[in-house]
Amino acid sequence: MNILLVCAAGLSTSLLVNKMKASLTEEQKGWRIEAHPIAETADFINDFDVILLGPQVGHKLNAVKKDFESYNKPIAVINPVDYGMGRGKEVVEFAAKLYREQ
Repeated sequence: MNILLVCAAGLSTSLLVNKMKASLTEEQKGWRIEAHPIAETADFINDFDVILLGPQVGHKLNAVKKDFESYNKPIAVINPVDYGMGRGKEVVEFAAKLYREQ
């Protein structure tokens, strides 16, 4: 599975990406997780299965869903507590749940 995190600039989210990668199980090691600024979502959406917005851009959720609805991919906002605390494992589990429920 490939997970795209989108945020304002990509700096703080890259810390979460590292924690997410560190939490991957052996069977998840091939998963791709990247963070990119929300303005670049269109450049990367084809390469990812799940799109997660950082809480700082969560107010743009409906616009992102509308802009990319034809891609039929789960798009959601990361729990602010998980984001702020750098809970990589919980964010990976959230992304996996969204993907399964798609």
